Parts: sequence; structure tokens; C-alpha cells
Amino acid sequence: MGAQDLSALKLYKYAAVDKSPLSYYILTPFWNYATTLFPMWVAPNLITLMGLIFILINIATIEYYIPDLVGPGPSWLYFSLALGLFLYQTFDNVDGKQARRTGSSSPLGELFDHGIDSLNCTLGGIVLCAAMGFGSTVSGAVVVIISSWPMFFSSWEQYHTGILYLGYFNGPTEGIVIACLCMVISGVFGPAFWHRPVVENFGHSAFRLFGNTKMDTLFLVMIFFALFVVHIPFCIYNVHVARSRKGLSTTAPLVQWVPLLVFTGAAATWLLSPHSIVLRDNHLVLFGFFICLIFGRMTTKIILAHLLRQEFPMFTTMLVPLIVGSLVVNVPSLGLPKQINAGQELAMLQICLGISALMYSHWAISVIHDFTTYLDIDCLTIPTRKVKA
Repeated sequence: MGAQDLSALKLYKYAAVDKSPLSYYILTPFWNYATTLFPMWVAPNLITLMGLIFILINIATIEYYIPDLVGPGPSWLYFSLALGLFLYQTFDNVDGKQARRTGSSSPLGELFDHGIDSLNCTLGGIVLCAAMGFGSTVSGAVVVIISSWPMFFSSWEQYHTGILYLGYFNGPTEGIVIACLCMVISGVFGPAFWHRPVVENFGHSAFRLFGNTKMDTLFLVMIFFALFVVHIPFCIYNVHVARSRKGLSTTAPLVQWVPLLVFTGAAATWLLSPHSIVLRDNHLVLFGFFICLIFGRMTTKIILAHLLRQEFPMFTTMLVPLIVGSLVVNVPSLGLPKQINAGQELAMLQICLGISALMYSHWAISVIHDFTTYLDIDCLTIPTRKVKA
């Protein structure tokens, strides 16, 4: 990026709306207190990065104790998963407050924060999948993939409205709290709780209306309801209002969903292919890391375009390995001879992950370097001269 591209950063002004009562009355006072526990020399972006580390620790713990993502594991494991996710949420909200406290707010902070959030979408889905004992199944695959959708639509909405809007019930607040509660429930009753009929868990006659519906099915229905009936319609409405006020087309932005649909379609056709070994041989975590980098790049590019006032990014080259992998795995579905065996598919997935990690790292480091150079700031430290007295 050149100086001309970055010149829009001079006009930067962060705008957000949070309507959540849970956030306003309970969590914000806690986050305000938590912020005071950090020394003034701790950079906001470092706090953001530390939050992601808690999720990575969660996944490492899962891989050690319940690598099949089913379990059951020891009770304390599920409590630790809830704690790790809660700490991630806390650090994700403290970073901005630390930035204002130290006078180090910058557009890099917003990009870094939302970039980490984008990575955590899929990783958080893996943690939830393991906590509820979904395993490497179709349900587990759905949880891992669909976890990315709310972040994409929020970023798409912010690109067009200029405002990060968090409703009365939103993913970063209530969504994470509910996920934490699910993990606590698994710690108390075991992950088998989610695979029993609703009426069996609660016993009361009022729950008989659910018939033989199991808890995991009800949970997935609630996720889809929250996403497709609440979150996405509100995002569309807000974009419609914002563009109407500017006299712009309200239907043109719908084409910008194509990257998400390609991402979801390629990931789903690979995972759910009868010719793939990813779910059969329990490689969902490996696949999750692969697609988390792709989604992280895809969504962070939207935030970058918003900050630099550029055209909406319709494609990222990081989608190529995912698309190619999906096509190779599904060759037999086209009536052609199978091209790879189980070992070769695993090797292909590992290579795709390696390529994606290199592509993402190179891009992220380049963007951070350009921002820090242009804004004359550091990414993970606060120079003593810039810390508020």
C-alpha cells in the first residue's frame, strides 16, 4: 500500500453502537475494572493477541484430552474451556478501553482487533464443537463453518454504514456468554447432555412438545434462527437504510456475499463429500485451522477496505487452495476416477494449511508494517513518550 492508499487513515473515526443490556449493565462495569489491572505500558494490540492465545490454549487442551472432539473429558476441562472463552471476550473488550486510557487509539487497533476476531470465529466453533461432544460429524462441521457467518455480515454492514452495530442480542456479547454456559453445562452434566432428548433432560411435561428432539438439534435450530431470522435481516436493513440515504442502490451490495458463499460452499463440499476422509478420520481441527486463516484474510480485507475507503474486496487468493482441494476430493462425484487416497488427501490438507499460513502471515505483516510506518506507531508496544501521564 502506498501513501495515497493510506491517506484515508487521516479521516479515521471509530463509530460503534452497542444496545446489549447485558453489556451495558453487567459486563461493561466489569471490563472497566479489568482495564485498570493492566499497566499503562501494555499495548492494546498485545491485549488483543493475548485474548487469542486463550483460545489456542483451549484447542491445545482439547487435542490432548479429547482429540475425537466427543469425550467425555474430565469435568474441569469444560470449565477451563468456558474460562478461556470468557477471558477472550474480556480481553477483546478491554483492548479498546486500554487504547483510550493510554491515548494510543488508532485505525490499526480496529483492524488488529477485528482481524483477531475473524480468526477466532472458526477456532471458537471448534472449541464449542468439542465442548458439546459433536465430534467430527456433520453437526460439528456445521458449527465450525457457520460460526464465521455473523462476523462476515457485521463487517459487510460496517463497510456500508461506517458503524459497528451490536444489537440488543448479539454474538460478541450474548453469543459468547451462551457458549460459555454450554461449556459449563457440559462440565456439570457431561457432553452427553446435548445428545439426549429435551424432555429427558428436563422431565417436565411442558417439554413433551419437543417430542424426541435432542438438545443438539434444538441448539442448531436456535443458531440458525438467530443468524437467519435476526442477525442477517438486521444487517440487511441497516445497509438498506444507509445506502437509501445516500441515493445508492440497495440491491448491489448483495453481490458482495459471493466470497462468503464460495468459502462456505467449498468448505462444505470438501468436508461433507463421501469421498473425503476429513470427518471420517477426525481431521476437523486441522481443517478448522486451514479455513480460519482463509476467513480471517477475507473478512479483515473488508475492514481494511472500510478504513481505506476502497472498493469492497470480492476475492482473496487464499480461497484458491480451498476451492482446488474441494474439487480434487470430489472428482469421483463427476464420474471420473478417484485421484487421491486417504494419505494423499491428508497431505494435501496439510500443504494447504501451510500455504495459507504463509500467505496470511506475509499479508498481515505487510499491512501492519505499512500502517505502523505511515502512522508512526508501534504495533505491540507503546513508546514511553506516548503513554498518557
